[in-house]
Amino acid sequence: MTNNPTMEYRPSQLGHPEAQFEMRFTSTPRGARLARRLCGERLNAWGIPYGTDEHDTLTLLVAELAANAALHGRVPGRDFRLRLAAHANAVRIEVTDTRGDQLPEPASGATGLLATRGRGLLLVAALATRWGWHPRTCGGPGKTVWAEYDRPRTGTVEAAFQP
Repeated sequence: MTNNPTMEYRPSQLGHPEAQFEMRFTSTPRGARLARRLCGERLNAWGIPYGTDEHDTLTLLVAELAANAALHGRVPGRDFRLRLAAHANAVRIEVTDTRGDQLPEPASGATGLLATRGRGLLLVAALATRWGWHPRTCGGPGKTVWAEYDRPRTGTVEAAFQP
């Protein structure tokens, strides 16, 4: 498991997703809550049911990244974009905000537990298989913070994505 954030842009090595969800949300606590709830519903519809460890972990990752975008990546009047992509073996979460001067950096060591910032990224680093960030690729200001979570092998992955 690699939890060191990748600071250079590298597109996902996961290939084409079986299912994806993308939406813009207001950079507010309400927007972050809505992102978490809609992603939870989408995961359930994709065959990752409510109440499972996988669903709870993915929902927590979305919640942390969306909350960070609303709190630390907020530029008044600008939204953040959330993209959720389900692959056969992993789920990728991407949150793009328009503030490039606030870069993601988890709190570290024993002082990290007492820090007022960065603890959410400690959770992301602990729960995600891989995570990192890169500058926004569409030419505008900002950054994309991403996390990938490898799905447990259950033998029923293909069935989860049937219409």
